[in-house]
Amino acid sequence: KISRQVTFSKRRTGLIKKAHEISVLCDAEVALIVFSNKGKLFEYSSDSRMERILDKYHTYSHTELQNDIDQGKASLEYPKLMARIEILQRSLRNFAGEELDPLSLRELQNLEQQIDVALKRIRSRKTQLIHDSISEMQRKERDLQEQNNMLVNKLKEKETTMARHEQWEQQMGHELNSSSFIQPPPMQPSFLSVPSAATTIGGGSFHMRGLINESEDQQAQTHQNSKSLVPPWM
Repeated sequence: KISRQVTFSKRRTGLIKKAHEISVLCDAEVALIVFSNKGKLFEYSSDSRMERILDKYHTYSHTELQNDIDQGKASLEYPKLMARIEILQRSLRNFAGEELDPLSLRELQNLEQQIDVALKRIRSRKTQLIHDSISEMQRKERDLQEQNNMLVNKLKEKETTMARHEQWEQQMGHELNSSSFIQPPPMQPSFLSVPSAATTIGGGSFHMRGLINESEDQQAQTHQNSKSLVPPWM
């Protein structure tokens, strides 16, 4: 019994020395707790407060324990997830018409109802898409028709303008051609060769003035007619 106490004292001293060396050489946080066979406490801590190291230990232990619990839950959930995946894959095969032999009559009826509901939804969606496509095509058709009508109207306006221009040119050409045949009346200088008319007869001078005025009026009328043949834009 005495030898055990001596051995314990020596070993305890050496253990504390080793703990101190680890804390100094490795810059580690070390806490040492030893109870003798009589229940006496011996402790060592590299920090001035043993409680801080113990709190850190408890926190780490709790985290590790929680991780172990989570891993345990995950290991328990994995078989459930695999079973769920298998059920879903079997359902997909049933919807595709495969592996129907193991199904009972009620299961087949339920599967048929689910497929009918799915088909109704698919047809409804398909009809909606077709209706939307037709509406879009009709809208494009209306737009194209409006553009076509605009082009037709512009073409008609251009043709009308060109026809009016050609008609005006033809009319002007006809008027110019007809006016080229109009000859001014010849001058009658007979009254100029009778010098005695103005000197012998008092009324002869008035007759000669009337002839001169008539000739000037005819020339002015001819000049006015030639001006009227010129287009307004010239």
